[in-house]
Amino acid sequence: MITGLLAVSFMIGAVAAGQDAAFVHRLDYDRNAPLDIKEAAVEQRDDIAIHDISYASPKGGRVPAYLVVPSGKGPFAAVIWGHWYWENSEFRNRKEFLAEAIALGHAGVVSLLTDGPIARPGHVNKAPLNKQQMTNMIQQIVDMRLVADLLLARNDVDQKRLAYVGHSYNASVGGFLSGIDKRFKAFVLMAGGLSDELDLKTKEVQDYRQKIGPEKFDAFTAKWAWLDPGKFVSHAAPATVFLQYASQEKFLSPEHARGYAALVSEPKRFKEYDAPHALNAESRRDRIAFLTEQLNLKPLDPKLLAAIPDLPQPPEPKEQ
Repeated sequence: MITGLLAVSFMIGAVAAGQDAAFVHRLDYDRNAPLDIKEAAVEQRDDIAIHDISYASPKGGRVPAYLVVPSGKGPFAAVIWGHWYWENSEFRNRKEFLAEAIALGHAGVVSLLTDGPIARPGHVNKAPLNKQQMTNMIQQIVDMRLVADLLLARNDVDQKRLAYVGHSYNASVGGFLSGIDKRFKAFVLMAGGLSDELDLKTKEVQDYRQKIGPEKFDAFTAKWAWLDPGKFVSHAAPATVFLQYASQEKFLSPEHARGYAALVSEPKRFKEYDAPHALNAESRRDRIAFLTEQLNLKPLDPKLLAAIPDLPQPPEPKEQ
């Protein structure tokens, strides 16, 4: 079944050899444009401040976000978190990793968690194979690059200790970021599509091609062939990439996930979990251990780690 969760990965198109600089420039933005940061509220949880903010997107509109800041002067490590888009989950937005970000605040991490374009109020885009799906992806990539600008402009953030964690759709976004933005020291990419070339070889995508119509499908994928995370994640070095995949997936089988992993540049790590798309507590422990190592964090109190709730796995959304 093809749902909105994986549709972008299915629909983008075949990968071209190498990483074309002209295509990379299509993901550029005006780094001198004002961020226009606005704060709606701030909540204090012990010595961690959670700021409800928004900033201006270079692609239009405003990006809602949580900025999670420890007490003290730093310098702190920084993590950008990208949520999944599981259609019927209450955590299909910036709330997905909030508890994890708050816990890591106690280890000396400033975090920023955004609502991606698809999770923002008023978004409606159900039609298959349309330009809006692609512009949403481009906007999310650019918005996340701007998050790095926002964090690295802070006096309390260590410029050399920036990481990205992305789940599902935003794992794919992380694949793009890894190849074009070398400010990141590490990436955690969770249960997301990382190669359209591999996806197009699957029975599921070929069946979808027949359902949509081969002529329409092929024309669309040819037009957007440059927008493929596989062309970028193969250039992630020198950043270290940790790939986390689930064994209980209908489309992202362990074999398919290992195919993605083979494309990722070294240094990299790969691990499968006996879990659904939401992954599990073991993956969370591994993820935090990886960030602790890569960002040179003080060890997180085991009680804080154990208190982070699991992400619920809702039923499969109904096929459109």
